Amino acid sequence: METVLTNMVMIRDKKSGKVVVQIREKSWNGMSFPGGHVEPGESFTDSAVREVYEETGLLIKNPKLCGMIHWSNRKTFERYLVFCYRADDFTGELLERTEEGRVMWIDYGDIFKYPDLASDFDKYLPVFTDDSVNEAFGLWEEGAPMVIEYK
Repeated sequence: METVLTNMVMIRDKKSGKVVVQIREKSWNGMSFPGGHVEPGESFTDSAVREVYEETGLLIKNPKLCGMIHWSNRKTFERYLVFCYRADDFTGELLERTEEGRVMWIDYGDIFKYPDLASDFDKYLPVFTDDSVNEAFGLWEEGAPMVIEYK
């Protein structure tokens, strides 16, 4: 059974209320928050800080763990975990593009207006915004729709 550990960070500018989004074009397609894989020997928080810097040019400080997104394959039992963070303390200038794709500030409410959201990204947003949601859990298998539950 393979387990993949990743992170995703909702970066919010306190003054404007805007959030950073990334239009991914490399690993998978669609708009989401920045993030990536946890490297061997790296803490979850350190990986979130590193990934955000690599993918946005922003150095976040004091990211707060706000929950997780967790997929589990019904047949192979593979697991994919995303540790979700919020950050509103950062320095640096936002890059326009990285090797993963375009990066930009948008109003949070405009996320739902974009036609190219990453698969099910809209269903994972409560993990970042609703303090009563700790986990979005999805069971999946090839050829079947994913069922997402909130915990």
